[in-house]
Amino acid sequence: MTFDALPDLTRYDAVLFDLDGVLTPTAEVHMHAWHEMFDELFAAWGISPEYTERDYFEHLDGKKRYDGVASLLWSRDVEVPWGEPGDGPELDTVCGIGNRKNAVFERVLRSEGIAPYPGSLALLDQLAAAGTPVAVVSSSKNAREVLTAAGIIDRFPVIMDGVIAERDHLASKPAPDVFVEAAKMMGVDPVTSAAVEDALSGVRSAASGGFGLVVGVDRGVGADVLTEAGAHIVVSDLAEFVAGAGDGEE
Repeated sequence: MTFDALPDLTRYDAVLFDLDGVLTPTAEVHMHAWHEMFDELFAAWGISPEYTERDYFEHLDGKKRYDGVASLLWSRDVEVPWGEPGDGPELDTVCGIGNRKNAVFERVLRSEGIAPYPGSLALLDQLAAAGTPVAVVSSSKNAREVLTAAGIIDRFPVIMDGVIAERDHLASKPAPDVFVEAAKMMGVDPVTSAAVEDALSGVRSAASGGFGLVVGVDRGVGADVLTEAGAHIVVSDLAEFVAGAGDGEE
């Protein structure tokens, strides 16, 4: 699929958005929380090499929290018991470590708040005016809290988040399960719908789910990498669709 100009997203049956890094800059909060938590953990356990931003993009970004913890620890040849979702943050299990990070995230979110990207908000306004259905597809269990803090939760009748994914035993991104299930919840076909993602795992998820358009939002991963992962087009901000709506052809 090639485009001479940006396509008009209102022409699709639905547009499904990732949350962190696409609608809100919560990815920065997540990155900070992961870095702080793993720095402390690696120092306490004598793990090397040290945690870097590359670890976030390769092992954590876009994945369910516990899957990300396990993936990163395995990359350092460290394996701990999986534990249970109710494990306290002091426990050295995959779930306990994930909950430890979440406590840092919640503290930062409460103290600093969050606001949607202006360009993303403008695109949501345009889609709403056209009557194009939208949904959120997030691996985060904090999705509803973030959407509420950003003041946009009422815009999304369908929210596929980490809570639902865990309840229904849906595989984490990059598997297609969460995007495909969200489309099913909306009553639309992925082939005639668009998915918007900034994470490599999310782009791969939407691409393998057969979405007719996969939009990559480059918040630092790199346009070439997002394209290689399966994005049909890559933008730096969703405001680009508002400025160019209706000028492109599929």
